[in-house]
Amino acid sequence: MVRFLHIQNRQRAPLTICGDCPAVQAEASPYSLVDICLNALVVDLEKFCVERPDGSLCLKESERLPQEVADRLLQTMAYRELLNDGTVGIFRGNQMRLKQACIRKAKISAQSFQKAFCHHKLVELDAAGMNDAVTVADVVSGLGSSAWMQNNLQCLVLDSLTLSPTNPFERCFSQLSGLRSLSITNVLFRDEDLAEVALLPKLESLDISNTSVTDITALLAGKNRLKSLTMHSLKYLKMPTPKFLDVIRELKHLVQLDISDEQHSTSDIACRLLGQKDILPNLVSLDISGNKYITDEAVEAFVRQRPTMRFIGLLGTEAGYTEFLSGEGTLKVSGGENETQISEALKRYSDRACFVKEAFFHLFTQTCFMRITKPEILKLVIIGMRNHPLDLAVQLTASACALNLTRQGLAAGMPVRLLSSVIQLLLKAMETFPEQQQLQKNCLLSLSSVRILQDVPFNRFAAAKFVVQWLCNQENQHIQRIAVNIISILALKLSDEQAAQLTAEFYIVVGKLLEIVEQKTNQNELDTTFHFTLSALWNLTDEAPTTCRHFIDNNGLELFMRVLETFSSDSSIQHKVLGLLHSALLKWPTPECKMVALPAYRSLRPFYPLLDCFALPGVQIWAAWAILHICCKTPARYCAMLIEENGLQHLYNIKENDHSDPDVQYLTTEILTYVDTHMKYYGKPKHLKELRAKSNG
Repeated sequence: MVRFLHIQNRQRAPLTICGDCPAVQAEASPYSLVDICLNALVVDLEKFCVERPDGSLCLKESERLPQEVADRLLQTMAYRELLNDGTVGIFRGNQMRLKQACIRKAKISAQSFQKAFCHHKLVELDAAGMNDAVTVADVVSGLGSSAWMQNNLQCLVLDSLTLSPTNPFERCFSQLSGLRSLSITNVLFRDEDLAEVALLPKLESLDISNTSVTDITALLAGKNRLKSLTMHSLKYLKMPTPKFLDVIRELKHLVQLDISDEQHSTSDIACRLLGQKDILPNLVSLDISGNKYITDEAVEAFVRQRPTMRFIGLLGTEAGYTEFLSGEGTLKVSGGENETQISEALKRYSDRACFVKEAFFHLFTQTCFMRITKPEILKLVIIGMRNHPLDLAVQLTASACALNLTRQGLAAGMPVRLLSSVIQLLLKAMETFPEQQQLQKNCLLSLSSVRILQDVPFNRFAAAKFVVQWLCNQENQHIQRIAVNIISILALKLSDEQAAQLTAEFYIVVGKLLEIVEQKTNQNELDTTFHFTLSALWNLTDEAPTTCRHFIDNNGLELFMRVLETFSSDSSIQHKVLGLLHSALLKWPTPECKMVALPAYRSLRPFYPLLDCFALPGVQIWAAWAILHICCKTPARYCAMLIEENGLQHLYNIKENDHSDPDVQYLTTEILTYVDTHMKYYGKPKHLKELRAKSNG
């Protein structure tokens, strides 16, 4: 595997630190061989490794992977959240050479981080969201232990990490003198830390969003270097607006400024900034999303004074509704007015739950009457869902958007890879929020697409369990129709073992489906729900003895005879009923009187046409089995009924037919034996001799 990866390596564009996973790129084209191999490697990593005494893994093959492939392998493991103290061991020593390292959400110790990554010549490191066992100081000090990285590490992402519990004010950033870009969002990063970072001699880009900074005056130390400054949602900012703007005015080299907020702030900084004419002359990008008091007029005036501007963020503001700010031209706009603005917002704010939720809300409105397949939009929905799996508002609005983007035939034009990703995320959302009815309903409706059920790879067994659980807890007929439709198709896709396990775990599902059949039969109602329910029962009982037992224990035999009687002229119903009997009970054993609670038949006439189905031995077996069962239990009633209704003629037809199935012949002989025994006690009807004579003929 490692040698193959070495051979298959080819020139690639530089990796973007923790951008979209390779599995979500180029959805309509096949995976590259490198991606296929990497995914195969990480799924069964232990097979390709030996274990060191400390429990960490080491690749068996000694050949060194190319640096680009090593970076991609690490990124794939991070994306799948497979980085732990054991797996990161493969990056120790010289077998790998990393340059752009992504270890997002790694669950490792500070010691494992040091051993696995601090000897590489890293240019970029994304360590966002690592577990609490590794602090900001652990990462920075570890990187600083390498003289090469002190001068050459350029990009560092430390979002959502913790500070040292023993010394939260420990200063350590000065070690990384070559750093050009630092992101330290969602961290208890204070004014003192900002002062240290601002002195880094090469720092050009800084993101201190959602930190504990109260005063940004320290940024003046880097005013001749700073080109990009992101300060989204600085909740603890205490500076007066004029003083804040005075600092910004001094940052004359800024080309990108983000002072967006989460829509509950009363700050007037953004509004006042738009009124300044002598500020930020070289600005290319300004984000003021979520701020109050923003008007189209003020935004247009600000942008027109700065012809180099190419982006303005206006999501969650009262601006963005003019043609100039539509986002259709060279000026990109994030907002909620049109699809272009919404797409821009989802691209830029995928890590910010508050803005993702806002963008999804607008997207839902835009896509309610969607008639064109939009895979690029669905991809953005997937990224937003994946980045915020525990945020109910995000998952709820995303499920509604996913439904709009895949309903009414739109799924047919979507790449299978995208549909697979979104369905897996919807199933995860259903599992995470089991009590949220609307979210569950949205996910159920998305699943009901025939294209998705038939062609898209996803965990069908997990989906079937969710749908069955939903069906058993719902009385809404619309939901019942959708659920039984899904089950009828999913059951065909399950293995025999999975189908058996499904009905074993949710044994009440057979009873629920039969309850629907009985309701429709009583009401003489032939609708799609009835057809779907019959199909679901047929598919679930196919080659599933346990399910068949549930079917019989719930009086399914008697009910299906009533179905045949009630809908005797409907060939589709007969096909489904007889199909169930043929496929599910073809190998059902000879009945024992103790096995089944006895149904009370008023007549055996519905069985006789089934006994004549020589082309379907399974149907004959079922009919003969049912008759034998009731005759052995209550012979006085049913043997007499067979004789009175001339049912014996059908049994003799089977007996004298040389091509009859041996099992059918056996069951027929057993029935006739019961009849003969009955006759010994109750006498023979006058016509019985004639019947036998005719049969022996």
